[in-house]
Amino acid sequence: MTDNTKRLDHVVLWVRDPVAAAGFYEKYLGLEPLRVTEYAAGTVSFPSVRLNDETILDLAPRAMADRMRMVPGADASAGHPVNHICVSLSPHDFDDLRTRLEERSVPVSDLSHDSYGARGMARRSFYFADPDGNVIEARHYQ
Repeated sequence: MTDNTKRLDHVVLWVRDPVAAAGFYEKYLGLEPLRVTEYAAGTVSFPSVRLNDETILDLAPRAMADRMRMVPGADASAGHPVNHICVSLSPHDFDDLRTRLEERSVPVSDLSHDSYGARGMARRSFYFADPDGNVIEARHYQ
């Protein structure tokens, strides 16, 4: 990535156990865990998972909230919900994800059809929650 066009860089999710959260995102969504070993060793503040070449999800421990001082009131943000994040997958990966979640008794919503998103109308989508209650929408466009 060499240009400076606008794009999503990262989303920070508050989690109880960053190592367990990284495992969830790796196991169910196939996301690459980053800095988990370093987090466990205490050399970095939080691990992440890679969504794609350009975007990561940071898995911030809720205990870190009192150190959030980038703007007034930021330390009170732990536990304040983001409505949901959405990941776009291929139709095959979409079906595989839903199957993995259902096989492991992770509750999923009914399928939605033709919902609007960043790339137009998605053919199918559904929602599920990670172990910390963060809601994730999975969708595919083609």
